[in-house]
Amino acid sequence: MSAIRLLVLGAVRQHGRAHGYQVRNDLEYWGAHEWSNAKPGSIYHALKQMAKQGLLRAHEVAPSTAGGPPRTEYELTDQGQEEYLTLVRESLTSYDQRPDILTAALGCMVDLPRDEVVGLLKERVRSMEEWRRSVTEYYTPEDGPEQLGHIGEIMNHWVFSADTGAEWTRGLISRIEGGAYTFAGEGEPFVGVLAEGQENPFAAGERPAGNNR
Repeated sequence: MSAIRLLVLGAVRQHGRAHGYQVRNDLEYWGAHEWSNAKPGSIYHALKQMAKQGLLRAHEVAPSTAGGPPRTEYELTDQGQEEYLTLVRESLTSYDQRPDILTAALGCMVDLPRDEVVGLLKERVRSMEEWRRSVTEYYTPEDGPEQLGHIGEIMNHWVFSADTGAEWTRGLISRIEGGAYTFAGEGEPFVGVLAEGQENPFAAGERPAGNNR
């Protein structure tokens, strides 16, 4: 599963229609360039690929006021909307050692109904518990990592990560069940993208002149 795919679809969806630099700016605003593979080249590549796959609809619009060639704006197709929600659900449910998958899903979870998110997170806890049981078929945490030499530290790390991950997820479930955040169908959604021309305080670098891909 690719975090960049979910992140790009999520950013475009929040705007309704967005060009490449807007998506890049939003993902930097979310800090995604630090915890995922959401680098400029991969963002523009993902936009073009998903347009070819029918997940995004590309629109050629007038050149920017800064000059340069016409820019392309993207919006989700019905197929793209379906793919986006599927990715959010899968990313919340499955237990993956890569933190970028869960992090991307957390940024998009409010686009699903509250009860569904709670159910998905409970399934995630079950997945972690099942995964932990599979590890402890070969490794007994109580005996310490030394039983397997230094390689035991790998399994020790896996078990510890599963335990702390499950504890954190149960806390998140409790907060959501207690009324935290605004989910789909509950009112005005949270806006987590930058408006056109709004300065990004977390930008990784200066914007190239005329770059509006």
